[in-house]
Amino acid sequence: MDGDLQEYNKLPELKLDAKQAQGFLTFFKKLPNDTKAVRFFDRRDYFTAHGENASFIAKTYYHTTTALRQIGSGSDAVSSVSVSKNMFETIVRDLLLERTDHSLELYEGSGSNWRLMKRGTPGNLGSFEDVLFANNDMQDSPVIVALVPNFRETGCTVGLGYVDLAKRVLGMAEFLDDSHFTSAESALVALGCKECLLPTELTKSSECKALYDAISRCGAMVTERKKAEFKGRDLAQDLGRLVKGSSEPVRDLASAFEFAPGALGVLLSYAELLADENNYGNYTISQYNLNSYMRLDSAAIRALNVMESKTDANKNFSLFGLMNRTCTAGMGRRLLHMWLKQPLLDVTEINVRLDLVQTFVEDPAFRQDLRQHLKRISDIERLMRSIEKRRASLFHIVKLYQSSIRLPFIKSAMERYDGQFASLVKGRYTDHLNYWTNDDHLNKFIGLVEVAVDLDQLENGEYMISPGYDSQLSTLKNEQESVEQQIHDLHEQTAKDLDLPLDKGLKLDKGTQFGHVFRITKKEEPKVRQKLNTLFIVLETRKDGVKFTNTKLKKLGDQYQKILEEYKNCQKELVARVVETAATFSEMVIDESSIQVFEGLAMLLSELDVLLSFADLAASSPTPYARPEITKSDTGDIILEGSRHPCVEAQDWVNFIPNDCKLVRGKSWFQIITGPNMGGKSTFIRQVGVNILMAQVGSFVPCDKASISIRDCIFARVGAGDCQLRGISTFMQEMLETASILKGATDKSLIIIDELGRGTSTYDGFGLAWAICEHLVEVIKAPTLFATHFHELTALAHENAGKPSGVANYHVSAHIDSSSQKLTMLYKNCGNPLIMADFVFIFCDTDYKVEPGACDQSFGIHVAEFANFPESVKPSEPDDMALGAPRARQFLKDFSELPLDKMDLKQALQEVKRLKNELQDDASN
Repeated sequence: MDGDLQEYNKLPELKLDAKQAQGFLTFFKKLPNDTKAVRFFDRRDYFTAHGENASFIAKTYYHTTTALRQIGSGSDAVSSVSVSKNMFETIVRDLLLERTDHSLELYEGSGSNWRLMKRGTPGNLGSFEDVLFANNDMQDSPVIVALVPNFRETGCTVGLGYVDLAKRVLGMAEFLDDSHFTSAESALVALGCKECLLPTELTKSSECKALYDAISRCGAMVTERKKAEFKGRDLAQDLGRLVKGSSEPVRDLASAFEFAPGALGVLLSYAELLADENNYGNYTISQYNLNSYMRLDSAAIRALNVMESKTDANKNFSLFGLMNRTCTAGMGRRLLHMWLKQPLLDVTEINVRLDLVQTFVEDPAFRQDLRQHLKRISDIERLMRSIEKRRASLFHIVKLYQSSIRLPFIKSAMERYDGQFASLVKGRYTDHLNYWTNDDHLNKFIGLVEVAVDLDQLENGEYMISPGYDSQLSTLKNEQESVEQQIHDLHEQTAKDLDLPLDKGLKLDKGTQFGHVFRITKKEEPKVRQKLNTLFIVLETRKDGVKFTNTKLKKLGDQYQKILEEYKNCQKELVARVVETAATFSEMVIDESSIQVFEGLAMLLSELDVLLSFADLAASSPTPYARPEITKSDTGDIILEGSRHPCVEAQDWVNFIPNDCKLVRGKSWFQIITGPNMGGKSTFIRQVGVNILMAQVGSFVPCDKASISIRDCIFARVGAGDCQLRGISTFMQEMLETASILKGATDKSLIIIDELGRGTSTYDGFGLAWAICEHLVEVIKAPTLFATHFHELTALAHENAGKPSGVANYHVSAHIDSSSQKLTMLYKNCGNPLIMADFVFIFCDTDYKVEPGACDQSFGIHVAEFANFPESVKPSEPDDMALGAPRARQFLKDFSELPLDKMDLKQALQEVKRLKNELQDDASN
């Protein structure tokens, strides 16, 4: 905070006279009201924001309102805040990449004449990319999604359109969704949605509150557009201009949907894709299939710590941070980001990735060789986008060239590999590289750069066209060198005439004010004063000496300056020509697949980078990772021997003790896990989910041995935080999340539940937990890990004895001394707490073990002793809660039959309250 205030105090205060202030206020007050827009005004050396924006920036970034000033007076006064260029870049990054709840506008001008020069949103970074990524890699590829929900008696059909502006990808989907919009939420997570467009009219619909909640959970900004803009009438024609290749498949795709074309249509208009002719023929389009990847909702992403968070103490707190060992400048990182949100469902595809990871794990020299070369690869995707947009300079061309000349080294390393998967490496990588680097493709581009660019000047940080590339440029260069030589000769002659040593006594300077001048020190000046006054023109006398010239030097200097300007103009024209020529390489397709050369190269190198990252993690872990055996979802079991939580074991203070997890059909497919707080239940159930996700991404897993039956979805419910800000109680939130599982899960999913039933009274909670467990076991039949303090739930295993339900009890080891009644968890040397997401692990050099069988008692009172409860506080033991199970099952049945999708929030809350009160009345009896 102090640093921010110091930076503010250094800024010049915005000073406007009465006329200027009135002119600006007139313009400012005419701007349309947009609560999400943060508007900046470029004052050349700094920026300003005004009105509500000024207050927001002062409070959020300077943490004080003392940074505010006033423009105007009386009722016309408007708040103002000044922002330095560095702070402006910080705010832009925070608003568009982190907060994702505002749009950004930048105006240029003066007085009452201002123009909007840049506009950006979390999904469309637009012209702010140069600010955001001038000194940083592009970490994620933002996606804008548009949704069109259509409610019918049979349910809600959702039309979805999306656009990835960085990768130039369009997509459509249409699907039937439930009242919680679980499929829409999974799609938003998988696509990495940063901004979601919805029809304005939906705000008036009670049916769509759940949709707004789902978008909010995904961290995406909602942008409302008029319903009339969601039109797909001319979509096929518009796509025909944008999409590369034949227009016939595009028309077929657009006509296959009822609502998705309207969603994609509003995106084309919102992102102004048709306004830029550089977009024509450069986009691809596909149908997005929700069943192509494992579905993950926002709750699962948080519970499994998949993505980074600002609260992470180090990069290994998240799965992404741990697995991101990529080398390329941004490309590999973005692909890993996408892969973790889109785990595979196809056994063959998973095994191809695992084969390649195994290749790199088993050959460390091969792995390190490739990684060293990839460190020299720039962000080809972003470079090509700049070139295609004709916004590139020679810098971009040279960076692309420097990446291209690394390819023969990568290819040679691959050709030397002769291990088990040599044919796979050849077919997936080497053959493509051989084809792309031939004389008809990349070698042409390399040849162009080597002829056109003065590569010798790169060491000086200068990006210039080689003089030999153009005859006019060559002539100008020769003339420039000739004049430079004449100036040098004159310098030598003048030194002799003045009897001064060259350079040491008589210096030759070149500046913007006087051009070429001679300079001597003030100490030397008396020796040559007479000659100076008679033969030269003294220009300036300062502490650093006396600057002077003569007619000959001035003439040569003017001549040099004129040639230099002509040379620069010629350079500029030639740079534009070279960029234009380079753009043709971006449009050069490899084969009938319509993939462009650099597009294909970026895809190949990104994939290689991520798989090498997986291998590096697996091989460098203190306890090596294992290759999982993958089976189809309807066969096999989930067996993790010696499994560990990858993020937990990566913490410095942890000595992680592995545990087995055996989810076996008909035996232990549904596991009830009991044990004391701090015993490791939460860690254990999450590590199972993380291991399965890693395996389906194509990574080795932190296990001694693993066999995994593919899961189509992971549901993770790990307790509900209070949601009163959204008008939802803890209990209601638990019920909604549980309903989402009951409606969305299949026998091919994985369900992870931690402490269900704690949002209401003990009796109600236990009864609900019992009934939900029964439903999951008997109806859904998905493999489930159910961690609970209701150790009475373990009776489920006995109730289902002899049935193929597969309920099994497991517990975390703990010991109570029979004489002292003190609890001893099997821990040694407790370490620091590690806070991850919304739960807290206490990690120690531990020996906690998950073992078969149920806990024979509750440990709540004993755990309370760790908190030094007073002796006078003696909780009583509860009665047998299992007696309430039939009544709780009736409650759950009544709740599930409520037509929530036809009720508004107030009606739903009233009905739930009525059911809850009836249950409590019965429980009191």
